[in-house]
Amino acid sequence: MGRGAAAGALLVALVVLGAPPAAGAELSAVFLHMGKQECYFINGTQKIRSVETLVYNREQYLVYDSDVGLYVGFNPYGAMNARRLNNDPMWQEYQRTSGEWFCRVWYEGSTPFITERRGEHGAERVPSGPALPMTL
Repeated sequence: MGRGAAAGALLVALVVLGAPPAAGAELSAVFLHMGKQECYFINGTQKIRSVETLVYNREQYLVYDSDVGLYVGFNPYGAMNARRLNNDPMWQEYQRTSGEWFCRVWYEGSTPFITERRGEHGAERVPSGPALPMTL
């Protein structure tokens, strides 16, 4: 284990155990940067709508909707990034196709588990029990 990984593991252990970060010092800030990709399917996979949302510190700042085909910024930082990304033809082409392949792959992989199961009134039930371990 490298030095950085060991320090990270120690920090996680201290936070989990409730120890203060550094000899009684309080955290000065906690930052969150999150991206979310949503896929909407109409009539199977005939029409796919992809929506990507970016959030920084609980504030949505940038959204891409494949139906619109452009980024929309919700604050000055988001507006600056929307202009930059909307003016980049290579990125726009990537974004137009990424929703298609990203959403289609997830749809095809998850469809057997969500649409082909039968409910309580069906002839077949999915057993509920301990989860099987995943292996890679």
